[in-house]
Amino acid sequence: MKIYNYKDLTKQVIEELCSRNAEDDNLVYSRVQSIISKVKSDGDSALLSYTAQFDKVKLSSLFIGKKELIELAKQIPKEVKNAIDVAYQNIYKFHEAQLKTEAKIETMAGVNCWRETRAIEKVGLYIPGGTAVLPSTFLMLGIPAKIAGCKEIVVCSPPQSDGKINTYIAYVSTLLNIEKVYLVGGAQAVGAMAFGTETIPKVDKIFGPGNRYVTEAKKLVQNTVAIDIPAGPSEVLVIADETANSSFVAADLLAQAEHGTDSQAVLVATSKTIINEVISQVKKQLLDLPRKDIAAKAIENSYAVLAETLEEAMEFSNIYAPEHLILATENFEPLIPLISNAGSVFLGNLTPESAGDYASGTNHTLPTSGFARAFSGVSVDTFVKKITFQHLSAEGLQNIGHTVEVLAEAEGLQAHKNAISIRLKN
Repeated sequence: MKIYNYKDLTKQVIEELCSRNAEDDNLVYSRVQSIISKVKSDGDSALLSYTAQFDKVKLSSLFIGKKELIELAKQIPKEVKNAIDVAYQNIYKFHEAQLKTEAKIETMAGVNCWRETRAIEKVGLYIPGGTAVLPSTFLMLGIPAKIAGCKEIVVCSPPQSDGKINTYIAYVSTLLNIEKVYLVGGAQAVGAMAFGTETIPKVDKIFGPGNRYVTEAKKLVQNTVAIDIPAGPSEVLVIADETANSSFVAADLLAQAEHGTDSQAVLVATSKTIINEVISQVKKQLLDLPRKDIAAKAIENSYAVLAETLEEAMEFSNIYAPEHLILATENFEPLIPLISNAGSVFLGNLTPESAGDYASGTNHTLPTSGFARAFSGVSVDTFVKKITFQHLSAEGLQNIGHTVEVLAEAEGLQAHKNAISIRLKN
């Protein structure tokens, strides 16, 4: 892990450190474009072919129905079932509070305006299943979709080697009352939900994280279907001072690194001693990880920044705009108002990112690659639309009429003016 001194960094170097751009982006783009085009033209046959090619599985059916999902779910270990139940309850409780009814506003006498919420009718959930099976992502997407009231929820997840899905995914599908899980992964799953095939329905919006191919696919289909957020390789930035526990910080960095070789774990600390202690702990803890090869490669692509103060560390963090921000300090309260760009924030030495990833209640589907500068994480709001309404009474028309006539005439839009004038005369 390379170490940089923040005060020595030029603006250009900081931009390069925060770019996250991989060298073969063009290659990923061309491959994804080809996959999407094939799925659009050939439908199910393309999906079966890509599943055999990428997942090494020959499928007789592209989905698992509700009856089989229930049977698979029965095989879940009791301890895992109980843990999923707790996570479900916490996530549901946090997201249910996001449903709010807005008040009607009388902007002037007789002119009433308001907004009402409507669920997006058909949504597609992508649940990754490559190097790790993620029932937690299924909870994070399925629960707000249910709370929002989406009428049709299409779920895609790569098949296991036996042509089925993991019992954890099956169990979550029963909790969410999902009718089918489609056995499709990668860019081809995104293409199937965007354009529809003989088996998989076309949706109005696609949700879910994934690798660079999935992220690129979501970007490519945006002219056809809406997407939640640009969620690519996962990342964490940890700000630490002398009150931090170096073993905790190392564990947090590795928790992110084990997601994939293209994940990034950044440490910004206020002393060289802290950085050295954390790096030493990373090397030590890495040896015991089942996914140590993956984590080690991610750590190689990560780095540490030495800052003089927590405020300076926060300045770098806002430029980086991390998906996950951990404030590993007892003095986190003064830093909260300074945070302008972050997907989700974890406060203090006893709040690991893992809590939010699984069970605290907040959503773990978050903007990456600097998109936290403009995007929020997934919530119930992501699954709904807000429709505006207005109503004018006779008094309201009289009060607002002249203003609209003047503005319409000033813009040279006579028909707009007439729409008011004809009512006033009547």
